[in-house]
Amino acid sequence: MSSSALPNSGPAAPSVRRSGLTWWKALVTGAVGAAVVNLIVLAVAKLAGASLIVLDGGEEHPVTVGGVIGASVVPLVVGTGVALLMALWKPVFLRIAQYVGGGLALLSVAGPLSSGADGGTVAALSLMHITLGMAVVTTLKLHRRRH
Repeated sequence: MSSSALPNSGPAAPSVRRSGLTWWKALVTGAVGAAVVNLIVLAVAKLAGASLIVLDGGEEHPVTVGGVIGASVVPLVVGTGVALLMALWKPVFLRIAQYVGGGLALLSVAGPLSSGADGGTVAALSLMHITLGMAVVTTLKLHRRRH
């Protein structure tokens, strides 16, 4: 029998190396990235003289570092976490979640726009919502590359 007739006798096929991140690395990267960018936006808004106070029902609510971190991390981890779990069942949910998550974050810009805050605060909060949407899309893309 010749060597060409033996199965797997040729050179080994190169292994496929995936460039995507594991689910937990993607979540951590996205959450930290969104929080850092939004904290930078907060610092720039503060330096630019924005009041960083939102009026809601006649009450003043200051925009704080803790609030920015919580509002950046929690929605991203919960939303993308659910999407990653659903993708274990059907991988198409990663792509769907990119559109839905990014779209919801963009729709949430309506909150700051209707908050009655000063222009600098509205601009900063709107940019933070857009940043979160971009972080959701990017986080899921980082994991999608793995599949």
